[in-house]
Amino acid sequence: MKLNTNSNSYIIIYSAILVVIVAFLLAFVYQALKPMQDANVALDVKKQILYSLNIRNLDGAEAEAKYAEVVKSEEDQNGLKVYQCQVDGQNLLVASLKGMGLWGGISGYVSIDEDGKVYGAYFNHESETAGLGAEIKDSQEWQEKFIGKKIYDEQGNVVLSVVKKVEDPETQVDCVTGATLTSNGVDAMLKDCLKAAAQNTLKAGKDCCKDAAEHACEHADKDCCKDMKEDCCKDMKEDCCKADSCKHSKEDCCKENSKEECCSKHELKAKEE
Repeated sequence: MKLNTNSNSYIIIYSAILVVIVAFLLAFVYQALKPMQDANVALDVKKQILYSLNIRNLDGAEAEAKYAEVVKSEEDQNGLKVYQCQVDGQNLLVASLKGMGLWGGISGYVSIDEDGKVYGAYFNHESETAGLGAEIKDSQEWQEKFIGKKIYDEQGNVVLSVVKKVEDPETQVDCVTGATLTSNGVDAMLKDCLKAAAQNTLKAGKDCCKDAAEHACEHADKDCCKDMKEDCCKDMKEDCCKADSCKHSKEDCCKENSKEECCSKHELKAKEE
C-alpha cells in the first residue's frame, strides 16, 4: 500500500515525529554542555568579584587561583551574596548588587574597605543601550570613579550616590553621560543593596574589635576599629595604650586588661610607693 504523502494525516504524523527527534537532540546537547556552561558562568562571577577588587586581566586558571587566594568566605544575606576578602593585607567586604536599568536588569559588585569606603566597583547589565547605558559595564574609567567614595554615614545610612551634578565629591559620582535612567537605576541599586550589606559591614567591624580586645596589644596596628572604638572598643588595651589620661608607658599599660584597670592599678602602685 503506497503512502499518500499529500494527505493531512501524513503531514501531521511526519511533523510530530520530526519535532520529537529535534527536541530530543536539543535536550541531549543541552545536558551534555550544561556542566561546561555552569563552569563558565561560575568563572564569570568570580572574575566580576575580582574586578570589584581591582584585579583584572586574568583568565581561566589564573582567575580561579586568584579568587581562591583572596576570597576567604561567602554568605547569603537577604538573597544577596556577601564575600569576606583579603587583598594585600587589607580586609575587604564585597557586596553583590542587583537592580533594574532602563531596558532590563543590572547587577554588580562593590568592595568595601575597613573605613567603610569603596575599594573598587564593577557593574554589569542585560540589555542597556550600547554606548550609553552599557557604559556602566564597558567603561572601566567610570567604575574607577567610585574608588575612595564614602558609603555610610555615622548611623549606617547609605550616602554613596550617582547624580547628574556632583556637589559632594566625598560621596557622589557623576552619572553616565546620556544615560540618566540607567544611572538612576545604578543609584537605586547601590542604596538598596548596600543598605542590606550595612549590617554585615558593621558586624565585621565589631567582630574585629572583639578579636582585637581579646588579643589586646597584638592588634595595636589594626585600623579596622578606628571608627567604632567609642561603641565596641572602650576596654581595648590599644585604647589604654593610646589614652592621654593614662600617664604610664605603652609597654606597662598594655600588660593590663583595660584603660580603667591599667590606670587604677598604676595609681594604686604609685600610692603604695
